[in-house]
Amino acid sequence: MSRLLTSEEITRQLADLPGWAGDGQALTASYDAPDFAAAIRLVEEAADAAEQMNHHPDIDIRWKLTHWRLSTHSAGGVTQLDIELAHRIAQAAALVGASPR
Repeated sequence: MSRLLTSEEITRQLADLPGWAGDGQALTASYDAPDFAAAIRLVEEAADAAEQMNHHPDIDIRWKLTHWRLSTHSAGGVTQLDIELAHRIAQAAALVGASPR
């Protein structure tokens, strides 16, 4: 099982991820895509990454806005897996032209 990260570790590791916030329970972010199709492409790219990692986010899609929540349920909070997936989601967002909100 992955080790839970401290609040300080979370804050430090999110420093280079604009739009991401977190506490000991979850990481959250929202991305504004150019249009609905781009928002869906973002979700598809993130889904591919999540499948590769076997680590799946909670996603809410509202037109061109996507909301993300990451947590390692088996560990009861935020682990390095969540940080890694947040980076992959941020990369996918840049690829489709979505901006952190």
